[in-house]
Amino acid sequence: MAALPVREVQDLIVSTVKANRVTVVMAETGSGKTTQIPQILLEAGMAESGGIAVTQPRRVAAVSVARRVAEERRCSVGQEVGFAIRFEQRCSSETRILYLTDGMLMRECLVDDQLSKYAVIVLDEAHERTLNTDILFGVLKSLVQTREQPLHLVVTSATLDGDKFSSYFRGCPVLTIPGRCFPVQLSHLLEAAEQPYLQLAVDKALDLHLYEEAGDILVFLTGQAEIEQAVAEITSEIANMPEHDACPPAIIIPLYAALPPEQQARVFEPAPDGCRRIIVATNVAETSITVDGVVYVVDTGVVKQKAYDPHTGMETLTVTSISKVQAIQRSGRAGRTRPGKCFRLYTRADYDQRMPAETVPEILRTSLQAAVLHLKTLPLQVDVLHFDYMDAPKRGALEDALRHLYLLGALTREGAITPLGRLMAQLPWSLCWHAPCWLLLSWTAWALPSQWWPCSQPNPFSRGTEDPSRRKAWVIMFSSSASFRGGRPPTMPHPGAPTRGCL
Repeated sequence: MAALPVREVQDLIVSTVKANRVTVVMAETGSGKTTQIPQILLEAGMAESGGIAVTQPRRVAAVSVARRVAEERRCSVGQEVGFAIRFEQRCSSETRILYLTDGMLMRECLVDDQLSKYAVIVLDEAHERTLNTDILFGVLKSLVQTREQPLHLVVTSATLDGDKFSSYFRGCPVLTIPGRCFPVQLSHLLEAAEQPYLQLAVDKALDLHLYEEAGDILVFLTGQAEIEQAVAEITSEIANMPEHDACPPAIIIPLYAALPPEQQARVFEPAPDGCRRIIVATNVAETSITVDGVVYVVDTGVVKQKAYDPHTGMETLTVTSISKVQAIQRSGRAGRTRPGKCFRLYTRADYDQRMPAETVPEILRTSLQAAVLHLKTLPLQVDVLHFDYMDAPKRGALEDALRHLYLLGALTREGAITPLGRLMAQLPWSLCWHAPCWLLLSWTAWALPSQWWPCSQPNPFSRGTEDPSRRKAWVIMFSSSASFRGGRPPTMPHPGAPTRGCL
């Protein structure tokens, strides 16, 4: 633990955080910022008046990091170290370090706008600029100045614009901690490839498996369909190789957000002796997660990003080039536990000239309805059009969100939150569910078992490995008129109608 770069400057970290309400820490990938900074602050006595909350952009990261830190603290998860994600939490009154998703911290703001049970909040992987993290920037920037009980905010990342963040947080100090744990050798294509990136990635993974020394391989692709195709092709190629006897055994492991948690956990299980793991993942493996044994990274240079068109009201997932920040993060996966190699399936010119320097913040390219709804629900009288955003979205996008929320009955004509709006903010599902779910909630004569509720189920319309009977049950419930008492669904009430009886 003492060998980690963050541990070597722990006194500087403690003194800076204690002296300032907001601190930005820039530490290279593998330096130990995610696991060690909360422990350093805990050991310095900064959790005496409240706990330490550490946000993560993804659920699998929050769970895996909590387990790792609990192991280092020699305690069970849920005691001194815990986690909280949607539909699952392992924490208790003894918990001093809590890893949670940024969405969970947003929901805590709805219950306790002062976040009074926390003395320190760490916003980790801030460079990802998720929608929830950007909203938390503005909320916490105000809270650290106005809360009577002192609150310290620590913003951490391996790659972010320190000057920009310092300026936004009123000139806060920026600590730069150099030194990756292990060196990573970078390789680029000499010229642009004519093959599709999926085939290039499969071929490179097979080449590494056959001719490189021992060490696990991590391949980055864009989504579930591509990953399943790549897993099938790699498995088939290894099984059908003529030199199969000379080919070492391999375990092919997929990793993406929609994968059930018990299958995601396979990525943390060590490979048997003499066997190599080939992990095919989306950008869920880009940050926070330390997969022991990964030595080789295959970076395709692309990612699926969500984009929202306010004219059609539709969100789309499009394959686009990653940013330089993401490329650095991906290469860092190879140097977490030993020296590694990163093979970038794009040219150096692509990296230097075509890749954007930073990832476009999600708040600038997605629907703002959920974010505006949460801001309106906070007891802070927030003016969403003039909220203190780090990167303000277009006014038209904010007005579009306000208009949709008014049509759904979540806001009054004056923009105030309605009782229905408060109920909608508490329901853990996308706003696209609220119209059909209003019908479900309006069935005063109906009482569906909890396991039928959409908020407790995986996406029924995605291709996946979940139980097919559940997906079939969803189809029956939503398509059969017999599901409704009397043979037809009830009429959706006018948005201005009273909400009495909806439960």
